[in-house]
Amino acid sequence: MSQESSESLPALEREPVEAAAVFGDRIELARAFTAALAEQGEERGLIGPLELPRLWNRHVLNSAVIAPLFSGSVADVGSGAGLPGLVLAIARPDVRWTLIEPMERRVVWLNEQVEALGLENVEVVRARAEDWRGGAVFDAVTARAVSALRTLLPLTAPLVRDGGELILLKGANAAAEIGAAEKQLRKFKVTDARAEVVGEGVIAEPTRVIRARVRA
Repeated sequence: MSQESSESLPALEREPVEAAAVFGDRIELARAFTAALAEQGEERGLIGPLELPRLWNRHVLNSAVIAPLFSGSVADVGSGAGLPGLVLAIARPDVRWTLIEPMERRVVWLNEQVEALGLENVEVVRARAEDWRGGAVFDAVTARAVSALRTLLPLTAPLVRDGGELILLKGANAAAEIGAAEKQLRKFKVTDARAEVVGEGVIAEPTRVIRARVRA
């Protein structure tokens, strides 16, 4: 029975050839993070049991491919397992990342990884986004798999400086989410909202994002 159970466990997805191109000279850090997440992620409630066969493509590369869109200081709201925040911090050591996460066990994981990977460009803050008291200080705010745009805007837009940007990872319904959030977009002074596809011709499964400007 135990042998059958062991044999049924999903295997970690083989590293795609595109990973080295996406991460460049930071690929070893990406490998270390992915291996740690594969080893500990399910046990610590960070990823589901079926994610290992698609961990690289669906999660790590899906997050990393948007790294060129950022500059300055960025907050990742609801960072969870570090997707996208830790992955982006690995890919872009020149950007300052603040990972905002309310759950203690996830904060512990994030801090462990920051230390293990030697990421000096990352700060982990245990808080809910709606309780953030630091003001609208970030050049950009990102989030992945947190909620629909209309409910995500009150959590993210108030953290962005005047003229800064929201860059939110979304699924196939990104354009529809913009249409459903017209009232919230006006309320939080978010303009030029549009859905974009990032990574076509670079990774096997391109990433969809919603990008928009925040005005004071």
